[in-house]
Amino acid sequence: MRLSTFLSTTFVIGATAAPTFPSLDIKGNSVSALDNLSGYFNLIAAKVQAAKALSAPPVCDLSKAHMPIGVDGLPPPDAGLTVRHVAVGRGTQNYTCDTNNPSAAPKAIGAVATLFNASCVAALYPDLLSQIPAMAVNFKLDESEKLGPAVMAKSGVHYFDGPTPFFNLDTPALAIGQVPCAKNSSANAPSTAAVGPKGEKAVTWLRLTAKDGTTGNIKDIFRVDTAGGSPPATCKDMPASFEVQYAAVYWFWQAPDKS
Repeated sequence: MRLSTFLSTTFVIGATAAPTFPSLDIKGNSVSALDNLSGYFNLIAAKVQAAKALSAPPVCDLSKAHMPIGVDGLPPPDAGLTVRHVAVGRGTQNYTCDTNNPSAAPKAIGAVATLFNASCVAALYPDLLSQIPAMAVNFKLDESEKLGPAVMAKSGVHYFDGPTPFFNLDTPALAIGQVPCAKNSSANAPSTAAVGPKGEKAVTWLRLTAKDGTTGNIKDIFRVDTAGGSPPATCKDMPASFEVQYAAVYWFWQAPDKS
């Protein structure tokens, strides 16, 4: 497969039929959203054009993938761990409000997201990977579970089991495992991070560590390149519970296989 073909099928550039994609959701944030979408698709077009001159097939080597670093307060993975999987998460951050106290801050009660396999994109096109959340957060995730115009296979789900963040990567194609985890550390998203469809600021970057009950060898999970997801500062005019659209890149780090 030529690199240009790989890019085209992965990101649906130059589609021949009339594909159906999730609809855009950019109310209240049209200028920023359109800027993010323009930058994303311009980069895709540049990658496709450059790939036409290459004859070698793409090599999906995760050892070549490098997670973003340099965010103050977020430590690196433990020594000896290697990247097992990279996924783009698209879903909602969920909150509650005390409707009797409009000045109170909303309380986070977890998140729900569909995970899409971005491992090859991480290995081959890291600059594209970092822009996918800014694109994806502006497309509604409907019943078709398509990540906007990107044709990326579903690789799992993320949700909360009570207070515990949980990742299920036991899909037929991957069978990586199920990971209950706990927050190890967090850091504010960069000031340049993409906002959500209504201008919501990006949620923090996170390092999560696996807890007892994990299946497989995943030890660390990082949430980076976040887009949207933050609640308003107060509960004024907010309902008792609400969701905020978000997207992020999740990096799953594994320990060596001792078998």
